[in-house]
Amino acid sequence: QASSAFSCLTTGPPFRTAFEDAMARSGSIVLSLLALAALVVVPFNCFVGAPRVPMEIDARAAAAVAMGLAPLALEQPASAYDSVVAMLQSWLVGGTVLTVIFAAAIIAAAANPLTKRRQEVQNMMK
Repeated sequence: QASSAFSCLTTGPPFRTAFEDAMARSGSIVLSLLALAALVVVPFNCFVGAPRVPMEIDARAAAAVAMGLAPLALEQPASAYDSVVAMLQSWLVGGTVLTVIFAAAIIAAAANPLTKRRQEVQNMMK
């Protein structure tokens, strides 16, 4: 005989009825049948391959792409730096600009008149 503290671990919950047991079994049968039906209905080979016909290359499209990419072949890289000092200076300038932008956004959020009015009304209601 198990102790009363652990009796629910060995015998199951006391409130479960035979009807609930039957419902649980029928639910698992229904789920099994649905899974079997899905396996029958869904084909196993769902991959759709590329067409086997060789694709024609449009000469006009190829010429347009080549003309569009031609300037990139002539240009120097846009992010080339003369030295490490120039790179660090650009990072400092970029960081300063971002800091100013974030500071302006924080100030604008703090100085929002609608927020101030909401706070005033909230204080008046207290």
